[in-house]
Amino acid sequence: MTVKPGEYVYLDLSKRYFPLLGEVSSAGLGEPIITPEKIHLPVHCGDGDQGGKPSVAWDFNLLSLDGYSPETGWVRIDTSKLASIHISSFEKRRSVQRRASKSKKARRVLAKYSKRERNRAGKHHLEIARVIQSVAGVVGHEELSKKGMYTRSRVWNRRISRSDWRSIAKILEERLGEARVEELDPYGSSSYYSRCGWENNTDLNGAEVSVCGG
Repeated sequence: MTVKPGEYVYLDLSKRYFPLLGEVSSAGLGEPIITPEKIHLPVHCGDGDQGGKPSVAWDFNLLSLDGYSPETGWVRIDTSKLASIHISSFEKRRSVQRRASKSKKARRVLAKYSKRERNRAGKHHLEIARVIQSVAGVVGHEELSKKGMYTRSRVWNRRISRSDWRSIAKILEERLGEARVEELDPYGSSSYYSRCGWENNTDLNGAEVSVCGG
């Protein structure tokens, strides 16, 4: 359990006095609820491997996470607030970065800004992962690599470097288990229709709306 940023308390459940169902794994244990007298440990016992929740494939974009499943339709999670954290922190760091090589005080301020950014972004990562976990039993996400996305544009490269896809995917793997988080080939994910598999080779920036099969 996280007591405060950087400090943790570990609970050894192997010496517990209460039994757990055989099908409950670490992914079925919820976040502990701490009261002045007790620590409550929620245990989720779903019906079936996915708890009745559908498999949802997620498209990781710069300002949103878009999920789709035939059972749920489209689900969009707005990540613009997460992006604004990185942008504002970048502007603050840039104002003191030039002085950091010559001033100890500037280096301390720079470290404080970086730590604050990690903590604030981390809270958003956990919240986004919680929302995804609440709607999806199995999560499919694009196997994206930032290395192949960089161009000659500094503005674009900064946007890519600020993206938090991997951090969110890592949290999901820790909560759901690797068996229920699958990496998908991103090729064609923006041009294939999710219902029928038809490929649209036209300009995707246009306003044309097509039906299945063209």
